[in-house]
Amino acid sequence: MQEKLNQLIDAIDERTGLRTNLQHFLFEEIPASSGWHQIFGSVALFLILVQFFTGSMLAFNYAPTPGDAYDSVRYIMTEVTGGRLMRGLHHWGASMIIVIVVLHMLQVFIWGAYKKPREGTWIVGVILLLLTLAYGLTGYLLPWDNRAYWGTVVTTQIGATVPGAGPYVSRLLASTGDIGVVTFARFYAAHVLLLPPITMILIIFHVYMVRRHGVAPAPGDEHKPKKMFFPEQVFKDTVAVFVAFAILFVLSIWAKIPLERMADPTDTTYIPRPEWYFLFLFQSLKLFEGPMEVIGTVVLPTVAILALIMTPFIDRSKMVKVRNRGIAMLIVLFAALGWGGLTAAALKSTPPQTEASEIDYAGPVQWLNLTASENAGVQAYRQAKCGTCHVTSGEGSGSGPNLLEVVSKRKDSAWLTGHLKDKSSAANLDDGQIRDLAALTLKIDVANGDLPGTTPKFAAEGAALYQKNMCGACHAINGAGGKIGPALNGLAKRRTAAWVKEHFLNPQKMSPGSPMRVYAFNAAEMQAENSYLFTLPDKVAGQ
Repeated sequence: MQEKLNQLIDAIDERTGLRTNLQHFLFEEIPASSGWHQIFGSVALFLILVQFFTGSMLAFNYAPTPGDAYDSVRYIMTEVTGGRLMRGLHHWGASMIIVIVVLHMLQVFIWGAYKKPREGTWIVGVILLLLTLAYGLTGYLLPWDNRAYWGTVVTTQIGATVPGAGPYVSRLLASTGDIGVVTFARFYAAHVLLLPPITMILIIFHVYMVRRHGVAPAPGDEHKPKKMFFPEQVFKDTVAVFVAFAILFVLSIWAKIPLERMADPTDTTYIPRPEWYFLFLFQSLKLFEGPMEVIGTVVLPTVAILALIMTPFIDRSKMVKVRNRGIAMLIVLFAALGWGGLTAAALKSTPPQTEASEIDYAGPVQWLNLTASENAGVQAYRQAKCGTCHVTSGEGSGSGPNLLEVVSKRKDSAWLTGHLKDKSSAANLDDGQIRDLAALTLKIDVANGDLPGTTPKFAAEGAALYQKNMCGACHAINGAGGKIGPALNGLAKRRTAAWVKEHFLNPQKMSPGSPMRVYAFNAAEMQAENSYLFTLPDKVAGQ
């Protein structure tokens, strides 16, 4: 049996050369100085393969058109088995690749491994770093949420500042007007169709060049006995890959992936922020204004890229031991301080997020379409601690009945209101809160999810305050309420938070002749009310 198996392996090898090439790959000689500092290339290759795999998995359920793209991302994260994990691996993998590729280039730079005859290997590495950043730029738009849309607006505006070529860049990106279908299509095509094959070709060429010239030995180790790539270095690379994947997996499970509301080109109040690895560039633009802006957007990035490419030709001295490369270490230190300082300044200047901006639209958001009374019922539910006895989802059981059964038994509002008034647990609720709690109970069903568990605190508190002050007598939310005042859906498009705050405190000043009375909310109440009103959908569900 073993002899036949060997014959089969020999026959396959004779026709394909697989075994011979694998043996050559594993048992290639590497310098005695090789070790843990040379694991970054293998980890970077592994992470790129993870990106290709997870990207392919996501593509099976992704709709590459604006609007549909947003819905498909939500579908992937809420309905597809393993979808949230796949997006997590893809999202955090993009950041990890940046970190690993930069560390890999820093290691090569500090060791001086870019010198003759490895200049081509270094240049290809620089191009691969730029391609990695290009993936981040083109993939940023694809979720089609507000964060992606306005971040891309900033990117295309920077491209338009290129002297002489700005109009051509704008036309290439289809961003001469608003960011729309054509822009989306070109970013998607670049991300999925153009960049991957270029990346694979360059990776193969990069690995070929590394194998051709070999791993650069530490100065003085050229004549020491060499060792085999397998098993020692293979073991170290494998351990590094395992640790990297473990970190990536934990991030994908536990770290929140942002998905804001669908892209809204009319939301001019939105403050765009790039991904963390572009924050330094974003901050540097603030140092140059007016005619000097081109220095930050074009000149400095171009100089930095050219300096990286020309490094092997600028430094043509012989390799020396790492401890003697003081100038290289100072350059790395200076670059790290510059990058870190600009990034820290950008983070410090980031406006504080409101509660509304932290809504996870990849999770249950059925509460957005509830009436104010139903959302206020969530606050009453929590205040009366109804959850200690009842459950509101399809699973689990408490000492009280599952509230899904209330709907199935066709209980009405009058019965529920009378029933709640008789319960000691609702003794601390007033008549209005009991009516709100009854409205919520009748709304709960399997399709709505666990409303008491998923409704944000600010929304429940804001709706309760709205109900307590009888705002619904004049205004309507999601189709329920009076018509004396304007409907409040879409308020975020019509007014600013500062205007609404001042209107509460001085309605006659902001709207002369308004019958609205003064509402002297404290700071916490004002924050909750504004956050609730500014998260209302633009249109009433079903209209």
